[in-house]
Amino acid sequence: MPTSSNPPAITGVTSGGIDRAPSVDCVVVGGGIHGTYLAQRLLEDTALDRDGLVIVDPNDRLLDSFRRKARACGMDSLRSTYVNHLGTDPFALEDFAAGNDREDELQPTVDYPDRPGLELFLDHADHVIESNSLHTLHRQTAVTMIHDRPDEGLRVVTDDGMIDTHTCVFAIGYGGRYHLPEWGRSVSGVEHVWGSFNPTTDTTETVIIGGGITAAQLAATRSERESVTLLSRQPLEWEVTEADPQWLNWHHIERELHCHPPASKARSDVLQEARHTATMPPYLYDTLDTRRQSGSLQVRQGEVIRATQEDDHVRLILADDTRLRSDRVVCATGFASVFDHPFVERLADTLDLGRGYRGLPRLDDDTLAWRTVAGDQVPLYVSGALALGTVGPYAPNIAGARRSADRITEAMDSFCERSTEPITPTK
Repeated sequence: MPTSSNPPAITGVTSGGIDRAPSVDCVVVGGGIHGTYLAQRLLEDTALDRDGLVIVDPNDRLLDSFRRKARACGMDSLRSTYVNHLGTDPFALEDFAAGNDREDELQPTVDYPDRPGLELFLDHADHVIESNSLHTLHRQTAVTMIHDRPDEGLRVVTDDGMIDTHTCVFAIGYGGRYHLPEWGRSVSGVEHVWGSFNPTTDTTETVIIGGGITAAQLAATRSERESVTLLSRQPLEWEVTEADPQWLNWHHIERELHCHPPASKARSDVLQEARHTATMPPYLYDTLDTRRQSGSLQVRQGEVIRATQEDDHVRLILADDTRLRSDRVVCATGFASVFDHPFVERLADTLDLGRGYRGLPRLDDDTLAWRTVAGDQVPLYVSGALALGTVGPYAPNIAGARRSADRITEAMDSFCERSTEPITPTK
């Protein structure tokens, strides 16, 4: 997969009192699954053309962060079905597998459609990116702030300069932050699977902290080559999907979620009840059971209250006073909340954006545009985990990218029809 080569310069130039920055119709902030998928949908379903669209992401290539995380935790296949992928045709991945004699990489799920193996999913994603030249839209830099412009557009400030835009799609996922328990933050032998953990380093014994799908994937992979203890605060539970399938349907989302005030505690409560957090799919549950019976995996229930580094080992003390000793401890304890991400908080303050219970963005339910405190719409559209309060429990997932794109592209197309004038320089 080629990366972006020689992307257009975006550094603003000041001349004669005029602050000039390159102008586009839309900036997509984030080059993960959501940002890349949305860019493709915007090209297909709106009046935007390629010259007016850029994807800003600090990684070397699109989907880099997803690739790293998937391989770090030992993901073998996706939890979602083969219709959820980077392409816009739901059956494109299935056709890709058939056309490349890789149908055996579509893996069965009990009482649910087949799901793709990781390598099949990534190869198809590369095919989508390359065949649609999406990599040419990528500008490798980090966004540091977004400002209002007098002409109702936005100014996106990056490490390499500024871009003026009519609209912006904000698709940063969880913003690169993960949750490391407080007891492990100052202990060198305690790592997070998406932090300093190196999956190529072998040890004799590893303790994995967590009870969800990432912990299960990591335990299944590591127990093939070393002794592993999987330590979870709660009994292990399995669920086929991240939430009940009806949450993929906008009518259900509107009936069960949008009936409550935007960004409210009531919506947060609905989401907490709907999302199957700290669960694993049945195929992983069965794998762990097999490894446990073979003796390469121990599954324990307990809560760590303290960790200490002792020479080349880590000692854990549990709430029931049990002691565990291991070469290393790897935490698969999920992401930190994106709602109080420092960049999100600065952005909300800068643009006077409305937020509600525990920082939930106050989005327009029909367009996913972020509303100001006064209730006005800003041409800043949100996808991913930040859109949980509007899109529902699947918002952070691949299926959530499709649901978000349904509404954002319709809103964006209408906006483009109204905003045909070029952005003028600001004095």
